[in-house]
Amino acid sequence: MIFDQLGRAGRADPRLAAAFAFLAGRDFSADPPGRIELQGDALYALVQEYTTKPAEAGQWEAHRRYIDVQYLVRGCERIGFAPVETLQAGAYIPEKDFLPLSGPGSSLDLSAGYFAVFYPEDAHMPGLAVKGPESVKKVVVKVRVD
Repeated sequence: MIFDQLGRAGRADPRLAAAFAFLAGRDFSADPPGRIELQGDALYALVQEYTTKPAEAGQWEAHRRYIDVQYLVRGCERIGFAPVETLQAGAYIPEKDFLPLSGPGSSLDLSAGYFAVFYPEDAHMPGLAVKGPESVKKVVVKVRVD
């Protein structure tokens, strides 16, 4: 897992260079929610807008085929994180590249201009409220792992 400001993203994993270049070169304020095609299924972005939720309503997840670069455009949200091997895994859903998990973990607070990178070995629980429900806008760049 990596957590930092977008301006310092150049030090991160070189596989993520195209994702960071896309994030740094675009103003997402007017983009509606939805998918933005970059390099087909190898690299794409999901623009999301939602209201954060209490931790007890969160769901642990991990992905096997993609790295998530989660960049907050507006607002603040808490994201849970834990090594996948420390949690109890449910049944993997290959068509959604979604592995549900359960158990305890840690958390970080992501505010506008910050990103977190979650590799396949990193479980995460996004969309959690920090002080109370808040409207956020986030871009998740999906980078396929080959």
